Amino acid sequence: GNEIRREEIDGLLKQFIRSATDAVYPTWLYSAFVDDAGIIAFDETHDLAFKVETHNHPSALEPFGGANTGIGGVVRDILGVSARPIACTDALCFGPQDFAHEQLPDGILHPQRIANGVVAGIGDYGNKLGLPTVNGAVFYDEGYLGNPLVFCGCAGLLPHGAHPTAAQVGDLVVALGGRTGRDGIHGATFSSAELTHETSETSGSAVQIGDPITEKGLIEFVEAARDEQLYTMITDCGAGGFSSAVGEMGEELGVDVELTHAPLKYPGLTPWEIWLSEAQERIVIAVPPGNLARVAEVAALWDVEMSVLGHFSGDQALTVRYAGQVVAQLPMTFLHDGLPQRQMTAVYQEERKETAGLDEDADPALQRVGDLNELLLTLLADPSVASKEAIVRTYDHEVQGGTLVRPFTGPEMDGPTDAAVLKPLGTWGHDRAFALSNGLNPRLGLCDPYAMAVSAIDEAVRNAVAVGADPDRIAILDNFCWGNPTYPDRLGALVRTCEGCYDGAVAYGTPFMSGKDSLYNEFNGKPSPGTLLISAIAIVPDMNRVATSDLKNAGNLLYLLGETRTELGGSLLHQRLGVTGGVAPAMPHAPRTRYRVLHQAMLAGLVQSAHDLSEGGLAVALAEMCLAGRVGAHIDLEPVSYTHLTLPT
Repeated sequence: GNEIRREEIDGLLKQFIRSATDAVYPTWLYSAFVDDAGIIAFDETHDLAFKVETHNHPSALEPFGGANTGIGGVVRDILGVSARPIACTDALCFGPQDFAHEQLPDGILHPQRIANGVVAGIGDYGNKLGLPTVNGAVFYDEGYLGNPLVFCGCAGLLPHGAHPTAAQVGDLVVALGGRTGRDGIHGATFSSAELTHETSETSGSAVQIGDPITEKGLIEFVEAARDEQLYTMITDCGAGGFSSAVGEMGEELGVDVELTHAPLKYPGLTPWEIWLSEAQERIVIAVPPGNLARVAEVAALWDVEMSVLGHFSGDQALTVRYAGQVVAQLPMTFLHDGLPQRQMTAVYQEERKETAGLDEDADPALQRVGDLNELLLTLLADPSVASKEAIVRTYDHEVQGGTLVRPFTGPEMDGPTDAAVLKPLGTWGHDRAFALSNGLNPRLGLCDPYAMAVSAIDEAVRNAVAVGADPDRIAILDNFCWGNPTYPDRLGALVRTCEGCYDGAVAYGTPFMSGKDSLYNEFNGKPSPGTLLISAIAIVPDMNRVATSDLKNAGNLLYLLGETRTELGGSLLHQRLGVTGGVAPAMPHAPRTRYRVLHQAMLAGLVQSAHDLSEGGLAVALAEMCLAGRVGAHIDLEPVSYTHLTLPT
């Protein structure tokens, strides 16, 4: 059983993530991997955009500012596809909140300080923009002590086909929004460096400074300029600032820019600092010269500062000037395709299953389970399972009036829901809505990275289907947060996770519409747990048929969908009992069949409550449903009868 498999992989993104999308590419997926965010169809007249970013390293140094600009950045990604941002999501991984202060390693903030700052930073930015924060997850583990993870997501709405992507020779390169300063210089480099106990001393300036009020003006400007068709191309300034924004926009045609035209926060910046600064709240658009006067009027109306940096030249080169003097010149072909592909080594060794030959029910944890009541209370009290109200209540999830399924449900509005459902303003001609959900299970990754990927996709899909989404209309995003990939073991686990992503996406028919990865998540040489977040955006065909997790009425029947196996590897139970090993959950057979049946039952009005089983399994899921609904449940686990459903073809 120790066979060795050798394989050469032509790029993880290309071979696993993109090829999964190519394998299932549905007609309703309009844009994947080519822009700041992915785009899917919503209805006849509107499309939806979705993107999730990571802002881990900045949040480790300056929790408020790091998370603040994480939201700001992902909102600009939505603007970068000409969409209006309508909702935010966030998934957060922190160290234990009760960690002993005296045991804290030098050079890192206490996890409680990090959590408080991050939560406040997310709320500050989203609330000030008038964007609801509707969905997310919070996970606690000692592995995130020195390197917390902050995933910020945003969904947007745009008229179908309203996003222009082709600049013309002679179009002007126009910068809008915030001024350029030294903040965030080397932010891109810093995000790909390992954190150490000295990072806070040396890299403070790499954290950007956020200003949501400036961004609010940009949102209004982009919508107005898009509707008047004033620009021919748009992108946001994120990592690398002008260098990557202008460099990307000019790939086909070539650009010529003058850096002294960029408005500065203060004098004294050198040309390279202006070019690389990651100062926030900036976007770049391509404007035909005849539209410039009108662009200036719209910008003035919304109090957005504007400057003309240069023009699209048509010579396929990047030319950067400072006071007329050329300070950088590169052919676009070299800039975009000149880097040779890196050769890296990955090794993954599967743990030998000690249970071989034993009865498959012999999970090591089952011998140690004592009083079930006590165990359930222990699982419910686990910080990763316990109520997140203290965090979520600091966010506005009602603003814009489109939130149908909120983070909490039940008569007292305190039971956890599986996903958010939103009905965007301006789409009132029909009952269609959309859901945002996510899947995150880093604990499983420590046991089996492949299983973690499949499980995260399944959880994101299940969460969406549980609130009424159509299992055949779900697109997903991947966010990898990983350690240093130059170590073969870290890279090996990453490869296994990517293989799981491919198999999972193909089995569930969910294309990846976008994604982002963050590597080098290490502190003093110790990696944070390899973490995959899968976020899903899904169409809910009938907003009057959504289901929530709270039990509604006494006398209702409870059904368990799916088969239960002894798959406790990487479970919360194992962690609580200190058990390692065990069998990780495998991909269920034909999973979509089950979800399609449930969806048909929901559309027929047969389902009042639905809740997915994740951490703590059936015990925790039922407890949450009862607590949310203030209703009890009588469960008979013996004999469990499986009814096999046959689907009408």
